[in-house]
Amino acid sequence: MQELVVAVAIFDLDNTLIAGDSDHSWGEFLVEKQRVDVVSYRRSNDQFYEDYKRGELDIRAYQRFVLKQVAQFSPAEQSALLAEFMQIKIQPLWLPKAVALIEHHRAQGHYLLIITATNRFITAPIAAALKVDELIATEPELVDGVYTGEIIDPPCYQEGKVARWQTWLAQQGRENETCYFYSDSINDLPLLSAVQQPIVVDPCEQLRLAANAKDWPIISLR
Repeated sequence: MQELVVAVAIFDLDNTLIAGDSDHSWGEFLVEKQRVDVVSYRRSNDQFYEDYKRGELDIRAYQRFVLKQVAQFSPAEQSALLAEFMQIKIQPLWLPKAVALIEHHRAQGHYLLIITATNRFITAPIAAALKVDELIATEPELVDGVYTGEIIDPPCYQEGKVARWQTWLAQQGRENETCYFYSDSINDLPLLSAVQQPIVVDPCEQLRLAANAKDWPIISLR
């Protein structure tokens, strides 16, 4: 019997494993629920998303924008809103091919890891639904159980993803294991460049050009 290859399969979340951006969708959800100022919140949410797509997001300013609003809700409201958000906004973004890809790696005995710039508040229930082994996300700061609007450094974004990944590898004693990484975003070019097996998924045009130049495989989960 052939021995299973030890490896870590790492996945970006937004527009990779799901057909949309969970961060931006959370903002749209709050707007539609009229739990925020509809005009100003949507304008800011859309602007931050455009900044992200260009690779120019001020992630601390954006997480402050998101988390200070979350802090206005009681813990019970937060749980109820997340459950409704999962049903209304995330379930329609589910990609059967993404689920099949996760299961393909699981069947090979690979450790399944999502690494995302989106904060843990939004992504924890999504990662749980996808049944991965672990989630690395931008970590909100909590004081006495209340979101302050700040994050714990480093943010899990661009080069920060590489730092968080390397710290995790060292903590797990996995430095010598092969790592696959699947992503759609030019923001993930640093981590794609750092792993042994980069795979580009339904990429933005900037990442498509970079992948072609580096001869990285490009796949679609749509």
